[in-house]
Amino acid sequence: MSQTHFQGEPVPLVGNLPKVGDHAPDFSLTKADLSDVSLADFRGRKLVLNIFPSIDTPTCAASTRAFNEKAGLLPNTQVVCVSADLPFAASRFCEVEGLKNVMHASTFRDPSFLRDYGVAIAEGPLVGLAARAVVGIDEDGVVLHVELVNELTNEPDYNAVIAELAR
Repeated sequence: MSQTHFQGEPVPLVGNLPKVGDHAPDFSLTKADLSDVSLADFRGRKLVLNIFPSIDTPTCAASTRAFNEKAGLLPNTQVVCVSADLPFAASRFCEVEGLKNVMHASTFRDPSFLRDYGVAIAEGPLVGLAARAVVGIDEDGVVLHVELVNELTNEPDYNAVIAELAR
C-alpha cells in the first residue's frame, strides 16, 4: 500500500500505481455530457491523466489551468483531468476559466479507476477522493510517466510529464 500526505499527515492509498512500461489499466469515466470515456477512446493519441481530489480546491484548479496551458505544446496529446467531482461542476469550472485544452472526467459512476490507478484515499476525511497524481500514456496505452505527489496540497511536476511525452 502506498501513501501520500495531507498537511504533513500520512494518507494511505488503496491499489497500486501503474509502473512505467506497463499497459495502462482500462477505465470507464464520465465526461461532461454524461457519456462514458475509456482508455480505448484515446488509442493513437498520447494521454496525460491529471488526477486530483477536487476541482474546488486551489491546487487542483491551478493544476487544471497549468495543464490547459501546457497541453497546447504537445501535438497529438489529450489531457484528462480526473476527479470525483460531478461532471457539471468541472465543466462549469472549465467554461468559466475559458479552458479549452483539457477535458474533465469523473469517477462518480465507477470509482474502480481510483483503485486501478492506486490513488484511492483509504481513510480519513478525504476517503472516496483521489490522491494527486499524473500518469503519462503513449499512443499504444503504455505508461511513460508516473508521479504520485507526496503532499496533496502541492502541484505536480508539470515539466517532467511534458518532457517524457515530447520524446
